Amino acid sequence: MAAYLQWRRFVFFDKELVKEPLGSDGAAPGAAPASGPAASKFLCLPPGITVCDSGRGSLVFGDMEGQIWFLPRSLQLTGFQAYKLRVTHLYQLKQHNILASVGEDEEGINPLIKIWNLEKRDGGNPLCTRIFPAIPGTEPTVVSCLTVHENLNFMAIGFTDGSVTLNKGDITRDRHSKTQILHKGSYPVTGLAFRQAGKTTHLFVVTTENVQSYIVSGKDYPRVELDTHGCGLRCSALSDPSQDLQFIVAGDECVYLYQPDERGPCFAFEGHKLIAHWFRGYLVIVSRDRKVSPKSEFTSRDSQSSDKQILNIYDLCNKFIAYSAVFEDVVDVLAEWGSLYVLTRDGRVHALQEKDTQTKLEMLFKKNLFEMAINLAKSQHLDSDGLAQIFMQYGDHLYSKGNHDGAVQQYIRTIGKLEPSYVIRKFLDAQRIHNLTAYLQTLHRQSLANADHTTLLLNCYTKLKDSSKLEEFIKTKSESEVHFDVETAIKVLRQAGYYSHALYLAENHAHHEWYLKIQLEDIKNYQEALRYIGKLPFEQAESNMKRYGKILMHHIPEQTTQLLKGLCTDYRPSLESQGDREAPGCRANSEEFIPIFANNPRELKAFLEHMSEVQPDSPQGIYDTLLELRLQNWAHEEDPQVKEKLHAEAISLLKSGRFCNVFDKALVLCQMHDFQDGVLYLYEQGKLFQQIMHYHMQHEQYRQVIAVCERHGEQEPSLWEQALSYFARKEEDCKEYVAAVLKHIESKNLMPPLLVVQTLAHNSTATLSVIRDYLVQKLQKQSQQIAQDELRVRRYREETTRIRQEIQELKASPKIFQKTKCSICNSALELPSVHFLCGHSFHQHCFESYSESDADCPTCLPENRKVMDMIRAQEQKRDLHDQFQHQLKCSNDSFSVIADYFGRGVFNKLTLLTDPPTARLTTSLEAGLQRDLLMHSRRGT
Repeated sequence: MAAYLQWRRFVFFDKELVKEPLGSDGAAPGAAPASGPAASKFLCLPPGITVCDSGRGSLVFGDMEGQIWFLPRSLQLTGFQAYKLRVTHLYQLKQHNILASVGEDEEGINPLIKIWNLEKRDGGNPLCTRIFPAIPGTEPTVVSCLTVHENLNFMAIGFTDGSVTLNKGDITRDRHSKTQILHKGSYPVTGLAFRQAGKTTHLFVVTTENVQSYIVSGKDYPRVELDTHGCGLRCSALSDPSQDLQFIVAGDECVYLYQPDERGPCFAFEGHKLIAHWFRGYLVIVSRDRKVSPKSEFTSRDSQSSDKQILNIYDLCNKFIAYSAVFEDVVDVLAEWGSLYVLTRDGRVHALQEKDTQTKLEMLFKKNLFEMAINLAKSQHLDSDGLAQIFMQYGDHLYSKGNHDGAVQQYIRTIGKLEPSYVIRKFLDAQRIHNLTAYLQTLHRQSLANADHTTLLLNCYTKLKDSSKLEEFIKTKSESEVHFDVETAIKVLRQAGYYSHALYLAENHAHHEWYLKIQLEDIKNYQEALRYIGKLPFEQAESNMKRYGKILMHHIPEQTTQLLKGLCTDYRPSLESQGDREAPGCRANSEEFIPIFANNPRELKAFLEHMSEVQPDSPQGIYDTLLELRLQNWAHEEDPQVKEKLHAEAISLLKSGRFCNVFDKALVLCQMHDFQDGVLYLYEQGKLFQQIMHYHMQHEQYRQVIAVCERHGEQEPSLWEQALSYFARKEEDCKEYVAAVLKHIESKNLMPPLLVVQTLAHNSTATLSVIRDYLVQKLQKQSQQIAQDELRVRRYREETTRIRQEIQELKASPKIFQKTKCSICNSALELPSVHFLCGHSFHQHCFESYSESDADCPTCLPENRKVMDMIRAQEQKRDLHDQFQHQLKCSNDSFSVIADYFGRGVFNKLTLLTDPPTARLTTSLEAGLQRDLLMHSRRGT
């Protein structure tokens, strides 16, 4: 219970008398009075007003003459005769243009209820849709109160004998409506109100001695006794949803609020209550100080009509009095058009216009009532920007008073609306660092902080050395709960020396690069850094090893090498579950990690050998580097046994077949380290027989020269010629080697004898005895060849002579055909027959069946065709210079090749009129051909 004397009083309403309208334009009620001679007079209602209500844009009045008056916003008063005697009760619905009235048409206790449809007219007056008597039973009684549900399905009437009737159904029609007695009691009914909650409809009933509620939407109408004290007439009302539609009962000592099933809060407002009304969140109470019991007020309130009455407007939510004023003889208080209207007995209407929210707030600001201003703004549903402005002004007020703790709490409530820098500048002083910390913490919790705010907050923690707060700030449960920029926090903590906290953030939020930077550059914990890399996913582990591999290799080479082996073969993070290990791992390009081993040759060798063994398809750079490393070790090794082992490893690597595509690179490496066996092996693999020969010649390895010629002479015969020239230039006694060379040259006919003699003429130690056997054998072979050639020439001449004679006979003498059988069917010839000069004869029908041409003999045609094909092939190959040169170089008998081409007519140039002007080109070609011919013919002689 709260005494109203403790509540502050304000003037949040403007009071003025309603004036009559000017002209036909109709000023709104509550407008300022006009100035000058045309100023309107105060509005005065007809005398004898007994009852009032409002709704649907009008104020409704009933008087002692039975008339009902309507006062619209234009203030043009109209009325009609509703009853013959008097009007006692009115109820204007808010959602329908329906008016319910209670009055009397004849003397005595005969109250009648009439329902008026204000939208329809009957002879100029509103249409009365229903009339019925308002007597609960057989005994006549006076109506004390009336209420109608907005859905037009319920109407309740209270009587002075304590009974309540409920009219259920369509209240505007007799046949659709049913009336029954809902309540009987001993005390007069002073107030009724319907409350709708979902599909349930409650009816509050208050008498002078108790308060109760009924459920009227169901059957049996269950009743709940809410309280054992009541109120006088017009001292009850139903609040709006801001107070949860509670039923308000204004007693002389307290004002009680009720739910349908229980009593709510109560407020101690002194004074004898005359009228209770609810208006837009405010409770309006008209009371007088003289204490009068409800019973006497119910029966004789007119006796106190001359007393001064106080109208108070209470804000129950914010606990203050919004307005208070003294009136004389208040008839009723009405609410319409957004204002309150107080009707007094003298017929005047006073308008109470509520001030706007900003004006009310400014009034509170002037009195430094910021808390009340905040509560008022919330109840008035002021937007967040307006609330933030109040919080800022309140914070500024507290700050100016030196209450920094209170000020920062208000500034915190402005977060999201007020620029944070405005607050931060006020608390940058070292003595106010706690307040600044509290503000920044809230800023981060609302995820409105930027990187600068995070930096400032962390600096505050570090300056205060508040490790617990710092840990609480950074140790969030998940990524979604982080209210700050993690990377900025890591930088600040690292700079302040809070490495453990920075590592925690980096590890939990997957900032791997920052974690490794702190471990390697600040803490120097290389083992932990390497372990952390081993936990990362493949892509991140690979990139971080490329970035930090050299540092790790320098300090912990063995462990780093081990990790690199796994990274380049079958990498799986160390925290991966056992089930995941069945899946194939990832593999990095091992060649990219070779620079990491720049100063660690031992680890590099182990890494390269591991890769070559475990992963034979490693990049070529692995094998190139391994070869170079083995050659370096071999070149610098002095122990013979170890050197021999390294030699074998290098040769084994060269023979692995990994250097076929990079032959030149391997050869350069072997030459740089003077690895002779490797050089010779690569020469042989590359078929560089000339280089092998020159290598042995340079080192004067005579037997090796002969061995190379014997091994590769078939593939490159010129080796023997080079060997002969080499030994011919030696002044030493090389008869044994010269003899071996000459023997092979003679057996393969590689050089003309004259060229051999000229070659050996350069050696002063070479005598005729060295080449005697060679010359004798050569001359014998040439003699045999000459004899064979002469015999073949003689035979060719005889054959040519015979053929010429046959040709001459065919030209000069007749040809006698004596064949008696057909050359095809071997049957006796019969006319007609066909004879050919070759001596074959055929039946005509056999010839026609088997011949392909009338001019060709079917028997001789296959052989003649072969000869013609050979002739055409020779003609096509007449100008094949490259082929001729190749055969000339590769043949052991050059002269036979030249003779063959002479026979084909290669050197018979035909001059035709259609020849293109390419004589110079052809001439140069023939000149080159003849030069080669002469050179090879010289060799062959």
